[in-house]
Amino acid sequence: QVQLVESGGGLVQPGGSLRLSCSVSTTILNFYAMAWYRQAPGKQRELVAVVRRGGSVKYTDSVKGRFTISRDNAKNTVYLQMNSLKPEDTAVYYCNAGAIETDSLIPYDHWGRGTQVTVSS
Repeated sequence: QVQLVESGGGLVQPGGSLRLSCSVSTTILNFYAMAWYRQAPGKQRELVAVVRRGGSVKYTDSVKGRFTISRDNAKNTVYLQMNSLKPEDTAVYYCNAGAIETDSLIPYDHWGRGTQVTVSS
């Protein structure tokens, strides 16, 4: 029912920038948090950035100062602005929406299919 679609990935040189978008099929205010994850070849998926419904944000240490997560509630869209990209940022980036079941309060997630980011000369 809930669909998340990532876009904006591509090939960029080291030091370049990309902006990823995550379009959600329902109001993102339904979720307690929106997040970006990434998975590089041969590595496990890691949390990159999260923005909570109240507006607080958090980043993994490796992207602090370079990446910015933001949201547009009216457009049901979450963004990840990525600057000063490094080869180690190469990964498939996934959008995640965190939800809580109304009665049981059991948390669950919705995922997009991912968008490829490649940082290379």
